[in-house]
Amino acid sequence: MSQFLRLLSEADKAQALLTTCKRMRQGEVEPRYFEVAPHSFDAVPGKPFAYWTTQTIRDLFVKCLPFEHGDRLARQGLSTADDFRFARCWWEVKANNIRPALADPKLYRTNPARWYPLLKGGGRSAFVSNFDLVLNYQFDGKEVKAWVSSLYGNTGWSKNIFNTEYYFKRGFSWALRSSRFAPSAVPDGCIFSASRYQAFTRDEDLPWTISLLNSSIVSYLLRMCAENFERPKYVVGIVAKIPFPDVSSEARELLENLFFEAAALKMRRLSFDEVSHHFNIPAALATEQSLENIDLQLERIVRQIDSIANNVFGISNSDIQIIQRVDDENLSAISIDSDTSEDEDVDAEENIDSTEAVLSWCVGTAFSRFDWRIALGERADPLAPNPFNALPAKSPGMLADDGEPFHHRVGILVDDQGHPNDLSHIIEELLVQVNAPVPSDVRRWLQRNFFPYHLQRYSKSRRKAPIYWPLSTASGNYTLWLYYPSLSSQTLYTAINDFVEPKLNQVGDDVAALRNKGAARSRDDEKQFEILQAFELELIELRDTLLGIAPGYQPNHDDGVQITAAPLWPLFRHKPWQKILKDTWTKLEKGDYDWAHLAMTYWPDRVREKCKHDKSLAIAHGLEELYIEPAEKPKKTRSKKAAGE
Repeated sequence: MSQFLRLLSEADKAQALLTTCKRMRQGEVEPRYFEVAPHSFDAVPGKPFAYWTTQTIRDLFVKCLPFEHGDRLARQGLSTADDFRFARCWWEVKANNIRPALADPKLYRTNPARWYPLLKGGGRSAFVSNFDLVLNYQFDGKEVKAWVSSLYGNTGWSKNIFNTEYYFKRGFSWALRSSRFAPSAVPDGCIFSASRYQAFTRDEDLPWTISLLNSSIVSYLLRMCAENFERPKYVVGIVAKIPFPDVSSEARELLENLFFEAAALKMRRLSFDEVSHHFNIPAALATEQSLENIDLQLERIVRQIDSIANNVFGISNSDIQIIQRVDDENLSAISIDSDTSEDEDVDAEENIDSTEAVLSWCVGTAFSRFDWRIALGERADPLAPNPFNALPAKSPGMLADDGEPFHHRVGILVDDQGHPNDLSHIIEELLVQVNAPVPSDVRRWLQRNFFPYHLQRYSKSRRKAPIYWPLSTASGNYTLWLYYPSLSSQTLYTAINDFVEPKLNQVGDDVAALRNKGAARSRDDEKQFEILQAFELELIELRDTLLGIAPGYQPNHDDGVQITAAPLWPLFRHKPWQKILKDTWTKLEKGDYDWAHLAMTYWPDRVREKCKHDKSLAIAHGLEELYIEPAEKPKKTRSKKAAGE
């Protein structure tokens, strides 16, 4: 027998060790002391020193078949080796360029659509999660495969892109790092990555399997196999080996019902998040179910699942108490010892400020992104879909192509009091129409707080993808708001002709009127004269900058927000975002992003020359005829002596 002391949760471990040893010498009961036969560790994969648990729990690895058995399997997906090039947030690309739902997974491989939902990274989200990214996998990943192959001397793409035969199939996935294992449904039509694995079983078994694997006992068993119990990584090999018990038909039915109940609640929660595929309306404008009530119901469901799972695994009350105690110690240890900069154990769902969420929705509605009639009850609240159905290209809360917008000016609005397209005034009008409180400082919020909030909300998986762009004068006294999804090669000309020039004429007339007063100008007139002259110069600078960019500006939404916004970097006043765009523009000029359509627009000769030697670039620009296949290296022949002849 070997002796172990568990002092993980103790802040002062030296003192705890002295106290524990003293109590043991005095024959007192010490819950932190364990005596275990070393051979009992053999049952657990990897033979970890799981001394703190019971023999009953360790024996589960012997009594139960592993998860990966028969129809059940877990797999690792692809790594693009350049996510900035091949991945986008789903709202960055045109909805009609995201693949439609297809009945047969084989059809995805010949579908001409460019973008497909991608599972990558993300926080913990049980039962249902959001899918923020899409992947350029047009024509069975032709471009990304050519790129990956080039990294290995054009020897093939299979070193980075794995298990392609399982792409587009429904299953379940999970966060790589989390104190609790929390698998969620993967709908049809998705591609999984090297950092967000996917597991599969028969379609009819998926709901109850996901419920069972969301139980506390499964998390505990997985953590036992991980390299670090306190901060586990649920790599695909560990999940494949998890004990998976026989489950009666009665328990399966109960677990399945609980899954669909939880999934409906999670999708309801996501229906309040404007960057979700399930978004409908902000929570503050909804008439049913608060977020707190949803969370309480989810907690109840998890407790019910735990009860069923404990019975299925044959876990006794004493085992449950040990699991709970170790979980509590684990949380204490993380709070004492964790490096928060590396702690990825966070829930994917965010609690968003309700007022800012409503105002942000108003901005989107002003740009005809969202349907304002939902807030009036004129459009039925959609029922929660089956969580395994393919994701929609547009969320239920978005305005349909034939929908009636709240404001008919699409694409450009302005921060200019008194203007018919003044964004602040439109927001205030909309709030009145939907019977919501109108804050007294909407304009101030729009000028100072909105873009940082918007940038944070529309940044996912290390991509920053804001879609409402404030282009301002140097002082910020005049701002054009551009709507990224509506951008075209004519947008900047429209901004100049319909907004900047008329404003410049108006200010010019005011300046002329004050100038003509001459010596009759009062002190207040002099002050206003100086302000207007400075403003006129700023407007001229804004107009000239736009005129300098407009002739060569041909945005393509497949490039994504950051590339598309880069030429406009001097006109953004939010310093962190401006710096990102300036750096991006510098890299575009150097040729780092020659896969982008914008690079072809500005530097066509350079890009076409590169296409001759880079197959992935040639594919990206539809110029495969330019690519020159390298000559095959001559095979080395062995001499007769070397061949043993």
